[in-house]
Amino acid sequence: MLSTKLRLRLEKIAGKIARGEKVTLEDMIWADKLAKANRSAGEILRRARREALYEGKMPKGGMDDFLNTMDLGDTDPSNHSTEFNGVDDIMRWFKQDKPEDWRQRD
Repeated sequence: MLSTKLRLRLEKIAGKIARGEKVTLEDMIWADKLAKANRSAGEILRRARREALYEGKMPKGGMDDFLNTMDLGDTDPSNHSTEFNGVDDIMRWFKQDKPEDWRQRD
């Protein structure tokens, strides 16, 4: 569980990322380390990165909004699938890479 102080700092950084504003290297390193150690922090950071594709103005009710809300898929657009050629492609799309410490509880 994130403390209020850490969550507020992370949300400030995530807001800058979502709006496409500049974020200091120190803040990005801190946020990335926190995201690796805490699933809730990771979710906040992933959502901000997805919203950054729309410069903080993601249309509500669309497929991208749904995927962002459910925290599904990759935040990197170059890894997005545009079509599926079978069940194996669909299974790969839903598979999430888990870090070595995936059993860790928040």
